[in-house]
Amino acid sequence: MHTNDRLMRIKKITATAMFCAIAYVCTVFIKLPVQFLTLDFKDSLIILCSLLFGPVSGVSMAIIVPFLEFLTISSTGIYGLIMNVLSSVTVSLTAGIIYRYKKTLTGAIIGLVTAVFSVTAVMILANLFITPYYLGGTIKQVAALIPKLLLPFNLIKAILNAAIVLLLYKPLSRILKKLGFIRASYQEKEHGEGKTMGAFRTVLITAIALGIITVSFLIIFLVLA
Repeated sequence: MHTNDRLMRIKKITATAMFCAIAYVCTVFIKLPVQFLTLDFKDSLIILCSLLFGPVSGVSMAIIVPFLEFLTISSTGIYGLIMNVLSSVTVSLTAGIIYRYKKTLTGAIIGLVTAVFSVTAVMILANLFITPYYLGGTIKQVAALIPKLLLPFNLIKAILNAAIVLLLYKPLSRILKKLGFIRASYQEKEHGEGKTMGAFRTVLITAIALGIITVSFLIIFLVLA
């Protein structure tokens, strides 16, 4: 292996470990109860890791962080671990694979939108087969919660995390590039785009992301809580 490639590999592993640590801290200190569910933001960091360093790094993080949570602070036991791994692996793998083959803003958005709908579908199925054991109820009772709680919660949670990714990706990728953690090939390609257009697009994406985040929180606290 070339020396530069070996160095970049070490940097990627180091950065992934740092992302894991930050996501774990966020899981410990930033979580909001929504009835018997919990809203946290680790998936946004896991998706960021997947976009920046590839789906393998993202999936690794999607397994490590929930396992650390399971060993230390989880109150949902093995059921929560399974649900967390399913959720995080789905979003990181979906967004990461799509962006890997289309490293543009369009590719990132397609990856995020696909990840939102994929994880929502996966979690509804998981709720039907796993939540009855956790709650001590029946599949029929859980199915009744889908339109009122489970579907909107999982959809809004996924959208919220995707919006956070949109908000943080560009500034974070610039910082990591300057620090030498990311090669230029990992960046979004902006063909024929001037500084003014690039700045306008950044402001527009930031405004849209903040709007989505605001609306998501309003729905969670005014409708679902």
